[in-house]
Amino acid sequence: MTSLTMIARVADGLPLAASIQEDEQSGRDLQQYQSQAKQLCRKLNAQSPDRCTLEAGDMNFHYIIAQGVCYLFLCEASFPKKMAFAYLEDLHSEFYDQYGRRVPTVTRPYSFIEFDTYIQKTKKSYIDSRARRNLGSINTELQDVQRIMVANIEEVLQRGEALSALDTKASNLSTMSKKYRSDAKYLNTRSTYAKVAAVAVFFVTLIIYVRFWWL
Repeated sequence: MTSLTMIARVADGLPLAASIQEDEQSGRDLQQYQSQAKQLCRKLNAQSPDRCTLEAGDMNFHYIIAQGVCYLFLCEASFPKKMAFAYLEDLHSEFYDQYGRRVPTVTRPYSFIEFDTYIQKTKKSYIDSRARRNLGSINTELQDVQRIMVANIEEVLQRGEALSALDTKASNLSTMSKKYRSDAKYLNTRSTYAKVAAVAVFFVTLIIYVRFWWL
């Protein structure tokens, strides 16, 4: 399975650690994906969504941001999204324990390259088919992955649009959708009241008519 894992500082996009696994049979150009990963890390900022999936053809970039660090994982699109984010959460927990206090002070790229050993071991446990079945219960503890923002990597990089802008657009669409549902509910309620009032007026009129005409 072709995969790329990169850990970078959000403030300036400085890569802190990375791990690459190539599959010669796939014929994929990992250098291109690696370049896209670096560009993406440089585009992140404090307003970027803390979880996101970026589609790249038959591959997906998944990332999370925590404590000022981005944990990014490139894998085949068929790889379960819940498993990908569980893997990233695992990396975050261990990396922060080991290097969290040193992250703001380092200046050299890949200052924590020795973390590759843990990345390789953890990734193997998530990719292995039996391990994936055993980890199924852990995934249920993650937030609903359907709510994670999805975008296209080429559009983000070529258009030069910050992910924070995309997140803002997604939030605006969500707000508009909620307002539409609220307005629709209000109109439905008014319509119901109008129908009830019309029926009530009819019966009151009928009672008055019967009382004064026949009595």
